[in-house]
Amino acid sequence: MPSNPPPAGPARRRFALTGPSTRLDPRTNAVRRDIADIRLAELVFAPHYAAPLAMIVEGETILRAESSPGSDTVAILKTDEIFEVLEFSGGNAWGISPAHGLVGYLDAGRLTSLAS
Repeated sequence: MPSNPPPAGPARRRFALTGPSTRLDPRTNAVRRDIADIRLAELVFAPHYAAPLAMIVEGETILRAESSPGSDTVAILKTDEIFEVLEFSGGNAWGISPAHGLVGYLDAGRLTSLAS
């Protein structure tokens, strides 16, 4: 009788949910009610987790607190800074700026792939 082959790739790290989610500051941790950064999976429960996609900022752009264009400015991102995108929606990108350690929204048209 053939045995099951081992899974391809590195072994999965396991963790258990042992209680309520940790309350994290959403200004500095990419977590919302509907989605969270996969790097926070051991700390918070979310319906969906996303792996960050590192992209490059093209031209100075505003990182906003909300998706609406008139919302508060969180930071000004400079040309060639990295922005880690967790969601694209409605012409916006939501994620975190590693240089500033802040989470927010920016115009998705201001981002380019690292491979370009």
